[in-house]
Amino acid sequence: MTFEFVALTVVLLTAICNVSVFYSFYHYLGAIGIPVGWRGFLVGLEPMTAFILRLVILPWLHVRNALSVMLASLFLLIAVSCSYMWVQSVPAMIVVRMLHGTAFVLLTSGAISLVVNFIPKEKSGQGFSIISIATMIPYAVIPPLTEALLPRVRNEADLYAGVSLFAVLAILLSLALRGRVQEALRGREGVLMRRPTLGEIRENLGLWAVSALLAATLLVYLAHATLFYFMKDLALSTGGGEVGLFFTLSMATMIAVRAFGGILFDRMNKLVVVQGGLLLLIPCLFALPQARERLAFYALAGLYGLCMGVILPLLNALLFSASPPLMRGLNTNLGLFTMDMAYFFVPYLGGLLIAFGADFACLFYLATGIVLCCLLLVVTLKRRWRPEP
Repeated sequence: MTFEFVALTVVLLTAICNVSVFYSFYHYLGAIGIPVGWRGFLVGLEPMTAFILRLVILPWLHVRNALSVMLASLFLLIAVSCSYMWVQSVPAMIVVRMLHGTAFVLLTSGAISLVVNFIPKEKSGQGFSIISIATMIPYAVIPPLTEALLPRVRNEADLYAGVSLFAVLAILLSLALRGRVQEALRGREGVLMRRPTLGEIRENLGLWAVSALLAATLLVYLAHATLFYFMKDLALSTGGGEVGLFFTLSMATMIAVRAFGGILFDRMNKLVVVQGGLLLLIPCLFALPQARERLAFYALAGLYGLCMGVILPLLNALLFSASPPLMRGLNTNLGLFTMDMAYFFVPYLGGLLIAFGADFACLFYLATGIVLCCLLLVVTLKRRWRPEP
């Protein structure tokens, strides 16, 4: 992979570092006296802003303006991160959280729009494996690092400001990239350097493979968000094991699969491998509510990490292959939009079902049904579309 690809992937990693530190934000809001009725709303306001804005900005984002958008968002991210040290009222926190979501969505969308131009089509599986690993590493590293540093600072806000150092690194990389990106893209066709028209976007979404792969990605993220938000409550109700260790095992497995399997992904029939991953994920999700023994509980964590470690990067790689060259950045960002959608809607809809009397096991059975629908969609896609070798 080229220097441009590596540098842009590092910029994406710095963006994730800036949000992964907020795992304790709900607790912090209580510590500074924010009323309990506002805490959940403020926690969810940043991803909600990203969810709403991503669709608005995607039609206006293209290769020529993506680097400028990235730089502007990084400066905004630094200002927002530092502002947490002084903001302690609900109205001010609403503004900060919305600005934070704006900076995050501009940064990630701009970086994705550029980085896909440096992924060789024959190495799409490897490229998206590397990107997915980069976005997972902060969630494995930042929380324990934060806990180790917390006794040495005043409170969490100092650490929220401290992660802005990653944004400074990203700014330096972006400035170093400016000339290299322009030089690397100079030989590209002029049509690939402009903003797609609304007609071209509609035509792109009318492609069966593109729309089907986006729908499949959304279904997988709906199941993944169910586990992310409700696994702790399920584990407490079944007594199967520690949810922290569950996530550690599953994430370690995901990273290992993507690190060692990235090169192999491009030598496989991606649709067949995704189908196999979904076939394993269905019994995994169905079995979790019955896993009352620690060995079974942690074995399912490894199986879940294996399935998700294969499915998500390959769906991204398939979407990349199905996309017209001008639309690769847009479609990859639409894949991120499906993640925003799942992480925004699942806690609200799942909480509504619980409020009406459903138990947490019911949510996992629904997630199993969602993955089954995804499998049927992939089987249909396999019959109607064949990726280029």
